[in-house]
Amino acid sequence: MTTNRHTPHEGMPPLDESGAPLSFFEFWPMWAFYPPVFLYVLWLMVRYRGILLPTVANPSFPGGGFFGESKAEILALAVKHVPQWVAPFILVNRPALPEQDGQALDALTASTLVRMQEAGLHLPIVAKPDLGCRGAGVKLLRSQADLRDYLKAFPADAQLLLQQLVDFEGEAGIFYSRQPGEKNGRIISITLKYFPHVTGDGRSTLRELILANPRAGKLSHLYLHRHARRLDTVPAAGEPVRLAFAGSHSRGAIFRNGTHLVTPEMEASFDAISKSLPEFYFGRYDIRFASFQDVQAGKGFTIVEANGAGAESTHIWDRGTGIFKAWRDLMTQYRLLFQIGRANADRGFRPLTLGEFRQWHRREKTLTPLYPATD
Repeated sequence: MTTNRHTPHEGMPPLDESGAPLSFFEFWPMWAFYPPVFLYVLWLMVRYRGILLPTVANPSFPGGGFFGESKAEILALAVKHVPQWVAPFILVNRPALPEQDGQALDALTASTLVRMQEAGLHLPIVAKPDLGCRGAGVKLLRSQADLRDYLKAFPADAQLLLQQLVDFEGEAGIFYSRQPGEKNGRIISITLKYFPHVTGDGRSTLRELILANPRAGKLSHLYLHRHARRLDTVPAAGEPVRLAFAGSHSRGAIFRNGTHLVTPEMEASFDAISKSLPEFYFGRYDIRFASFQDVQAGKGFTIVEANGAGAESTHIWDRGTGIFKAWRDLMTQYRLLFQIGRANADRGFRPLTLGEFRQWHRREKTLTPLYPATD
């Protein structure tokens, strides 16, 4: 990871760092946080008469975008219908290669670079698995050598995306919902994503800066290993060092609730995009931008990922959100999801079977531990 060329949080609403750096439950294990939500979902399955109704919430997405879906299929759908809003990408098959065969890896790297050039893509570029969530395997590739290393580390017989870097500090998750037959949808959640930085003082090593930071010091296990090669270097006074690249809370990004910042122009823009996607009703757009004020005016953003039924209202990971509100907001999200799934099932769309879901689930869970380390 190199020093960021942008001003930290440039284009974002000001980051309030007063108060506690973390909420008390922010990094609880899943088994500790989710049981109340899980029990509510069980009740929704009974109330709306279907275990896997979420898999039909977005009939045009594979499995509704609930779990184990292909990022490339969803992005390709968006490129087809709203290309002006989507960051360009290519899908790469990583074949099995003979062990220790550097020539085969070199040939794969060369052919991938040719495909990038043909698609108008150029380094630096973002690499991410086609199957995966929570930022697993997301990496910024700055050079041909980085691309080669990523392809080498990526699991055989799996697919990855190479997506053009949208080189701005601004990132947010925009959660959208619309009932089938409803004229207009709405934004139900905005998560503002801030990439953590430390600032050099000309005396302290990067390790010391991380450990001394009120938030990063509590999450040093997320940052130290990424910067192992430069932990003992001393950043210059005033030099910002970005600690994480992926906009994922579990990988160390800072999340803040921006739902109160929705404007009519912004909602109209995302509603128009969403209605341009056939049979899309529920999910989260991850966007990057130079100015959040432009986003509020309904312009100036690029979609880097579109998530379906499995998306989460990630504003709950704002350190100022209480645990009961977090549970309540997730329950509201799942209630809307099951309502939409029930409506689509009644319209004749078929949810996944349990066997199909287990197969999709098993494939993603098998691959995720094999992905390269996340930036």
